[in-house]
Amino acid sequence: MRQRILAAIGVILLTAAAPAVSADTDAQKLATVQKMIEAWNTRNWQQVYELFAEDGVLESMMLPAPTVGREAISKRIGALAKDISRIELRIRHMGVADGVVFIERVDDFVYRGKHGAVPVVGVVEVEQGRVKAWREYYDRDQMIEAMGLKEDFDATRRSQ
Repeated sequence: MRQRILAAIGVILLTAAAPAVSADTDAQKLATVQKMIEAWNTRNWQQVYELFAEDGVLESMMLPAPTVGREAISKRIGALAKDISRIELRIRHMGVADGVVFIERVDDFVYRGKHGAVPVVGVVEVEQGRVKAWREYYDRDQMIEAMGLKEDFDATRRSQ
């Protein structure tokens, strides 16, 4: 009996000593998204990649399917970033609803020498200080025109 009591006490002490993984507060989620916005605005692509969770997901109207995983996201954004000489994500409104960050903004950029500005809504899920999911909503044709493209990045894949 004494051994059981000591074992129970040991379990309680170990449980109490273990670091608790708590959910991010709304303020922490907003701070993570603010860091991401600042990383985009300064074209700090390494920080953009690092702010995504290892298994993070990026969904964009330009893509036929979600981009999954930090490495895949890094390649996807990297392919786009090499042609961006200036970008500013101008925030109109940002807030948290049901634990998810919503951002209304205008993406103002210079892509391959062409200036463009497009209204965008981003929906961001943050867990443990990292972006778990980032979904972008915008008018695809408007974005293609603003970037000075004749067709989108994946036009060939889309027609197959």
